[in-house]
Amino acid sequence: MKYISTRGGMQPQSFSDILLMGLAPDGGLALPESYPQISRSQLDAWRGLSYAELAFEIIRLFATDIPEADLKDIVSRTYTAAVFGSEAITPVKRLSDGLVILELSNGPTLAFKDMAMQLLGNLFEYVLGKKGQSLNILGATSGDTGSAAEYAMRGKQGISVFMLSPDGLMSPFQRAQMFSLQDANIHNIAIKGMFDDCQDIVKAVQNDHAFKAKYQIGTVNSINWARVVAQVVYYFKGYFNATSSNDEQVSFCVPSGNFGNVCAGHIARQMGLPVQRLIVATNENDVLDEFFRTGAYRPRGTANTYVTSSPSMDISKASNFERFVFDLVGRDGAAVKALWADVDAGKGFDLSAKLAEAADKFGFVSGKSSHADRLATIRAVDATDGVVVDTHTADGIKVARELRLPGETVVCLETALPAKFADTIREALDRDPPRPAGFDGLEDLPQKVVVFDADAAKVKAFVEQTLAQ
Repeated sequence: MKYISTRGGMQPQSFSDILLMGLAPDGGLALPESYPQISRSQLDAWRGLSYAELAFEIIRLFATDIPEADLKDIVSRTYTAAVFGSEAITPVKRLSDGLVILELSNGPTLAFKDMAMQLLGNLFEYVLGKKGQSLNILGATSGDTGSAAEYAMRGKQGISVFMLSPDGLMSPFQRAQMFSLQDANIHNIAIKGMFDDCQDIVKAVQNDHAFKAKYQIGTVNSINWARVVAQVVYYFKGYFNATSSNDEQVSFCVPSGNFGNVCAGHIARQMGLPVQRLIVATNENDVLDEFFRTGAYRPRGTANTYVTSSPSMDISKASNFERFVFDLVGRDGAAVKALWADVDAGKGFDLSAKLAEAADKFGFVSGKSSHADRLATIRAVDATDGVVVDTHTADGIKVARELRLPGETVVCLETALPAKFADTIREALDRDPPRPAGFDGLEDLPQKVVVFDADAAKVKAFVEQTLAQ
């Protein structure tokens, strides 16, 4: 399988090449030339597989340049009970109203990002070893990507991590997870601004081709294709766990800010997974909800991005959205390039006609949630089911309940454990959320971080100085 850019300006590349690349040379995102199609017989054969076995079967369709024995070893070392807490890896639980919660937060940093990042760390180490190269990862996080990346990359040979986050805007638990790491290859940079400012810096550095080449800059954000592929796996596993036969359909409700998580669901649906609808749930930063309701994509600047109690979704420019738009406009790279030129110029675009035409093909609907909504949802789920959910998952449950059709099975993707957002859980329930063993006193550990203005030049200078030491 070969990979092309959403903006049409990249020669087809192998999986291993785009794994280390980050943004394509033309500023676009990598996608396969076509999505593999899954037959009913394959679905039937996959239903009884373990998570690691299923991950191998799916990822080998995309990573065709990695020998299958090597890939099987990487995958089997990644998805273990020791790392994810149980043999099931992603168990489900059913609420009393029939809503299914797909648990994705049992990894080392208690967020769904571990599902892909643990694999990415092992893939990076393998490919770098084969190529005899090193990699300096520059990433941006609104809360969970950063800690998942750092825990996956700490101590890895030939890898350093420079992680940008919005200064003071993550939860205390999220900050402590990242900033308390003292590993020599982990470097935290807090940016005075919002997540979108951090993301813009990452893209600016990615588009400085001379700097990127000199310092071997890669990324772990969901602009990295391998992260999206790893997330495709749990849609298949979630479908199998939520159904008793492959004759059934399910819908997935996905809390979404940067569109990476639900983009993986889009790809699973295009591959042939029996997905009825993909329900996008946003918080007050509702750029994606506005698009799926109206067809107008209007990214907002920092000044118009809200700080909310589901901070990992405080995003107004969704990087992975470009992958979906590429499919929506018929995989026309020139059209996508023109659309994103408008976005980069501070404008938006209107694809309402194409969205209406493709409604059945892609199956997207959306809704949004407010602070009052998530408090009410956290209280309701606790009262009826004795389950405490985090703020982002609460956004998903609220929207799923609002939009669910009669007889529709909806699987809501859990995004994190509630321990990461204790302030809001206390506000909702007047008690602390359960905290898994091993995390007591996390916020009291020494923290290592530098703080910069939102300036790509300052970040590049810091990378240069650090690597020169």
